Amino acid sequence: METAANGIHREPWNKGKIVGQKAPFNVKDIWALRVRLQMEGRVRELALFNLGIDSKLRGCDLVNLKVRDVCHGDQVATRATVMQLKTQRPVQFEITPAAREAVQAWVKQAGLKPENFLFPSRLHDSPHLGTRQYARILGHWVNDLGLDRADYGTHSMRRTKATLIYKRTRNLRAVQLLLGHSKLESTVRYLGIEVDDALEISEQTEI
Repeated sequence: METAANGIHREPWNKGKIVGQKAPFNVKDIWALRVRLQMEGRVRELALFNLGIDSKLRGCDLVNLKVRDVCHGDQVATRATVMQLKTQRPVQFEITPAAREAVQAWVKQAGLKPENFLFPSRLHDSPHLGTRQYARILGHWVNDLGLDRADYGTHSMRRTKATLIYKRTRNLRAVQLLLGHSKLESTVRYLGIEVDDALEISEQTEI
């Protein structure tokens, strides 16, 4: 228990919680959830999921996107550039055909205009989806996949494509740029690749 300057005792924020890096989704999980969201007609969630995977944005940046950030006129762009709230550094990302189709369908269904938030909140006191709302939606996705909610969070979305790209290319500099990190060391820690690479080498070593 911590004691604040005013003498009030406060519980540590992480007491009783599992903390640490959240697991990225694998390709099988990505496609399984996409199919489920499509089959159930969950248009907003499909757009949120696909764009979250493609953009590799932090949750705060994803929910703050406006239609004009990802659309040129009435068409979804193939690439977009966003100023990150945390670092105030621009980051560019590709929007794949699946994500473009999902976002286009959502913008049309919701009747959104360029100046509107891409994911408006259904709560009256918030103009756009909040990070806690986003986290709750992601929790439902994790449940849909039959995974352990303790292992996944909004950073699972940010880490997923970056992890897949690194595993395929081993190009750390490229992943650093895609995540918008200023330091390569941050990318190394974020992906946890030192541990992963050590385990991979261990598995390949016969005794």
